[in-house]
Amino acid sequence: MTTTIQFSAQIQPQQVKDIAKQGFKTLINNRPDGEEANQPHNADIEQAAKEAGLAYKAILFAGGQLTQTQVEEFAKFYNQSDKPVLMFCRTGNRSNMLYQTAEQMDLLDD
Repeated sequence: MTTTIQFSAQIQPQQVKDIAKQGFKTLINNRPDGEEANQPHNADIEQAAKEAGLAYKAILFAGGQLTQTQVEEFAKFYNQSDKPVLMFCRTGNRSNMLYQTAEQMDLLDD
């Protein structure tokens, strides 16, 4: 974690307002719908983010299935995003891997 990025396990739509109050400006979801039965839907989290005034991006991928196109899409969005950014998936590991991959490919501005 840095001052511009933090990683989290799955968040719930009702948590988004508090996330905004903590100072986050952008949410990035890396968890596809349907991985678990009681998981919140991407669209519900996106709506909560809009209502809270947060930027939102879904770059959804299953563990071990990250593509170069997704890394490049993430880097482009991240570089243009207001910081700090909160990235999340089931445990936070997938999001961290995406960030680290983009950093290793020298795609991030910070």
